[in-house]
Amino acid sequence: MSQTVAPVKAAPLPQATLARFAREVAKYPDDQKQSAVMACLAIVQQESGWVSPESELAVAEYLGMPPMAVREVTTFYNMYNRQPVGKFKLNVCTNAPCMFAGGPRALEHLCEKLGVQPGGTTQDGMFTVQPCECLGACGDAPVMLVNDRHMCSFMSGDKLDQLVEGLRGAED
Repeated sequence: MSQTVAPVKAAPLPQATLARFAREVAKYPDDQKQSAVMACLAIVQQESGWVSPESELAVAEYLGMPPMAVREVTTFYNMYNRQPVGKFKLNVCTNAPCMFAGGPRALEHLCEKLGVQPGGTTQDGMFTVQPCECLGACGDAPVMLVNDRHMCSFMSGDKLDQLVEGLRGAED
């Protein structure tokens, strides 16, 4: 027996989001507004924490792009969350320089401390821990990125513990 899948409908976007999109699109010639796709996806993610299929469709409609072209962007770049993540997303570099300097150990330490597997989110929704590719700070290895914005360097077990406790404390 086959199941019928409901078609995805574009997520309604608030006026403030559309205004932010317009500022990004204005940076490009009129016939190249699709060049703002990454910025528009980043805005969606900043506002909702992830990029849903409905949001992808809304971005595609806004920019006049085929929905598949937007999906290609979100699936190619690992900076876009294609599913909900914790309040704090911890990306630990496990690429070669960080690997040799303890990146995999740092990832394992965080996962053990938080009780998750790589790519997992804590039950309270606070933390998602993910391995990631090079963050471009090889001299500071092992490095990690918090919420796609804050770079942390030389992440020993003690520093990781302090970071997690500090983030938990920010909730109080």
